[in-house]
Amino acid sequence: MNQADTAWMLISTALVLLMTPALAFFYGGLVRSKNALNTMMMSYISLGFVGVAWALIGYTLALSPGSNWLGDMSFAMLNQVGLAETGAIVPLTIPHALYMAFQATFCIITAALISGAIVERMRFSAYLTFITLWSIVVYAPLAHWVWGGGWLADMGAWDFAGGTVVHVNAGAAALVAALVVGKRSDFGGSSILPHNVPTVLLGAGLLWFGWFGFNAGSALAASPIAGLAFVTTMLAPAATLVVWTFLDIIRSGKPTAVGAATAIVVGLVAITPAAGFISPMNALLLGGIAAVPSYLALIIRAKTSLDDSLDVVAAHGVGGTVGAILTGVFADMSLNGLFNGALYGNPGQVMIQATAVLTAIVYSGGMSFILLKLIGLVIPLRASVTDENTGLDITQHGEEAYLHTGGATERMHASSTALNVQPMLSPLKSDA
Repeated sequence: MNQADTAWMLISTALVLLMTPALAFFYGGLVRSKNALNTMMMSYISLGFVGVAWALIGYTLALSPGSNWLGDMSFAMLNQVGLAETGAIVPLTIPHALYMAFQATFCIITAALISGAIVERMRFSAYLTFITLWSIVVYAPLAHWVWGGGWLADMGAWDFAGGTVVHVNAGAAALVAALVVGKRSDFGGSSILPHNVPTVLLGAGLLWFGWFGFNAGSALAASPIAGLAFVTTMLAPAATLVVWTFLDIIRSGKPTAVGAATAIVVGLVAITPAAGFISPMNALLLGGIAAVPSYLALIIRAKTSLDDSLDVVAAHGVGGTVGAILTGVFADMSLNGLFNGALYGNPGQVMIQATAVLTAIVYSGGMSFILLKLIGLVIPLRASVTDENTGLDITQHGEEAYLHTGGATERMHASSTALNVQPMLSPLKSDA
């Protein structure tokens, strides 16, 4: 056991755990004030329900010895998960229990990411049932395939910190959830704008801060590879922010705050699968490239009837896909002695990366559809139209974020305009 590695992983685990409250601020600021608490609770609730599910059964299904398809039950209810560095399926220099906790934070935020697609209309009880089951049935098997010695790992798929396991996975589930739950009752008929842009910026900044633990912590040691992942995590979002700003100026004439926050998240998503495999200069290139497809995806989505409320598909699904595939282009064996991408003589890696992405989309999308339909047989997925109009803070939680200036004024003027402007698209001047 190595004390320096243990100290770094203690810090990294705390940083990744912080990302879930950070996501709550990011998402919470993007919705209308009458739904702010409900939206934030959709992130916070994952800390409890998904965290407990991971300890009881998720961890053993994802990261215990087993077949190429699923882990066995040897770590169920944290059996054999102790303070020694032995026992995990990967070599460790840190306590096995700490490794389990670090991986738990990944599962927690992945489930929470999905909420951005169905905020402002999904019944809270149905949502927490969905993410709890989803973490076991969808996340755990996919994590095993990529990180637990499963068949995608055997194929040679690379995912340093979760481009496929976290972001493509969440993006596919979010798309299906938005389609199954359906559009908000006033979608397309009234202005839907962020109620607190400073909160959005705070959330994005805290996400970037926590992401250093997300990516650099995935080295599982205080090592040069952790240092590389730290640097690439700093540079890629910076490049995305620059390119996104120019795209905003070209399209609307103004760089916007919501656009800047969105760009940071897209850059972080894109670098995640590649963080420990590519050079700092290639991280800049990857981050800059990733801005374009996600930006275009936001514009295209605005012209459709898809109510992906906070554009999880464009930011995480598209951003994760681009990052995972470009990992197969930019990975450099000279950096860590293990990996070599297309630019360095291994063009077949791009196809392997694409196969992993497609697998995540099909499995996550299909299983999410089945889970939502089954839950819908027991619990109504949607809040009533009356509850939507009142706001889910009051109807789902009996609270309001802003007691004197919030929902009442918003509700009075909810139908005062016919603009269809979504939170993530407000800087893009939606043409819808």
